Amino acid sequence: MTRLLVGPFNRVEGDLEVRLEVAGGQVSQAWVNATMYRGFEQILQGKHPLDALVYVPRICGICSVTQSVAAARALAAACGVTPPPNGVLLTNLMLACENAADHLTHFYLFFMPDFSREVYADRAWHTQALQRFSTHSGEHARQAVAARQRWLQIMGTLGGKWPHTQSIVPGGSTRGISSSERYRLGAHVAEMRGFLERVLYAAPLEEVVALDSEAALAQWCIREPLRGDLRLFLAIAQDLGLENLGRGPDLTLSYGAFAQPDGSYTMAPGVWDGQSLHAPNIAQITEDARHAWLADGGSALPPSVGLTLPTMDKPEAYTWNKAPRLAGQVLETGALARQLADGQPLIRALWQRSRGNVLTRVLARSLELAQLVLLTEHTLRSIEPEASSCVDSRVPDHADVYGLCEAARGSLGHWLSIRDGRIANYQIIAPTSWNFSPRDRSGTPGALEAALVGAPVAEGDTTPVAVQHIVRSFDPCMVCTVH
Repeated sequence: MTRLLVGPFNRVEGDLEVRLEVAGGQVSQAWVNATMYRGFEQILQGKHPLDALVYVPRICGICSVTQSVAAARALAAACGVTPPPNGVLLTNLMLACENAADHLTHFYLFFMPDFSREVYADRAWHTQALQRFSTHSGEHARQAVAARQRWLQIMGTLGGKWPHTQSIVPGGSTRGISSSERYRLGAHVAEMRGFLERVLYAAPLEEVVALDSEAALAQWCIREPLRGDLRLFLAIAQDLGLENLGRGPDLTLSYGAFAQPDGSYTMAPGVWDGQSLHAPNIAQITEDARHAWLADGGSALPPSVGLTLPTMDKPEAYTWNKAPRLAGQVLETGALARQLADGQPLIRALWQRSRGNVLTRVLARSLELAQLVLLTEHTLRSIEPEASSCVDSRVPDHADVYGLCEAARGSLGHWLSIRDGRIANYQIIAPTSWNFSPRDRSGTPGALEAALVGAPVAEGDTTPVAVQHIVRSFDPCMVCTVH
């Protein structure tokens, strides 16, 4: 048996390292370490509740809108207000814009560059991967960065700037739009549609989201092999057997994405167990800090009474991340979980055959990117220019509430307690908190820790490429994880 310490990882959000035990040419055990502590929960204590809207977006520079939305929903619950339809739609527009930018960034800048590495130089597709995705000279990677920059001008219009926009409040959005602005935003959406249809899919978005079976996907690939970056990825995935790499837990979680004015969701919520969908019971969520450098509390605690107190001298601790569990079970969250909860037939068929893995995570994210652009088109058409987008709100002196939303990387929750008009406790469970959790007090590994077991490691290899594929397939955001 040999031991490896892999990290700090490049091309991920934040600081991450993974400790591995290797036996017989494969990983036998893994421990995931979020190496940085920040303490936003402590910063927020004693502040006015509305100050959370200023602080929490600064947790992350890549998904700050989703942090704002979770905080605003918790505050809306405390204030007892419901945003008007325009406020809901404008919030959805910003969420979709940010999540789509995340998916694009992950595919072109974080995940695909690994296939341009020298270790794959003898593969038939390597030259194409090098030309398209190399971190130094990839043509499509450069085009994706430019497309992303123009896409985020939508956020500049709706939030004044990005990241850390300030227009999302408990009562909706403080920034409405005029008819002429809606027209200009539509031009940005059309530009993103053009990039995706020309470079990523080489096909209309409607054709991509209509893929509903493995046979349909196979026919789509055969018709124009390697044309478009998604088909190239699928060819690489088949050659390398990525569906056999990085199997996660057989439970996934989605809080439901893009709440509508009537209370429904564009993407349904649910816990998917491979056979059926269950409503997530939020009261059954706990966090176990047994293996975190944080106060333990003697048991796994619900986030409503959770603790975030640094405790550096714990002998069993190895990370700054707690271990979230739902009814004591490990869950995976992210685009794969959303597509499974929403009933996407292709993703459910792949899940039935090979469960969560590197292939299904990246494919689910790619299909969702097309959905998000179609969603922005529909949302823009649904917004009523000049109509009210916000209602006033008054923060009570006492409340215990929570706000949920779906970030690009998965389910995000904020739990807020107010006493005497001030924040008494604030706890956050981010998507990567679920996916990259440490062991709990029962010794059960987190989702990534389990997914890494069985990953091949060549003799003498200190940075196994299979491990990197698995880690990046989750698209980790460690800055959100350690708050």
